[in-house]
Amino acid sequence: MSMAYDAPAFVISVAAELAGMHPQTLRQYDRLGLVSPGRTRGRGRRYSLRDIATLREVQRLSQDEGINLAGIKRILALESEVERLEQQVELLRTLADPGRRVFTAGPQGEVVAVPRGHRPARVTSTGALVVWRPAHRD
Repeated sequence: MSMAYDAPAFVISVAAELAGMHPQTLRQYDRLGLVSPGRTRGRGRRYSLRDIATLREVQRLSQDEGINLAGIKRILALESEVERLEQQVELLRTLADPGRRVFTAGPQGEVVAVPRGHRPARVTSTGALVVWRPAHRD
């Protein structure tokens, strides 16, 4: 039986041991937003295998590369964005059957595939109102 990579399964003491860190370090990294473990109903932290891999990467970047925690947070955010974009590209490749799909922008700017001949649901904007006034020429 294999465990899902993202399944929140490990209590903080086990995750700390697997990552080679003190549990207080994991709590600090959670507060800083470097690793965000799942939570139980009682608000206890539950770490996944992905979280543990991230903890090890944070430790490597800090100790071996000398990068501060703010820099590590930025690196992790950029890696996450690259992963999201790679998944989106893969989705587009699998959906890109000529003549079958049309792509449009979703409400948050994401790419959405819609069947040919269909229109996406209309989204009303809650953004700013732009007023155009012609310039006066003297």
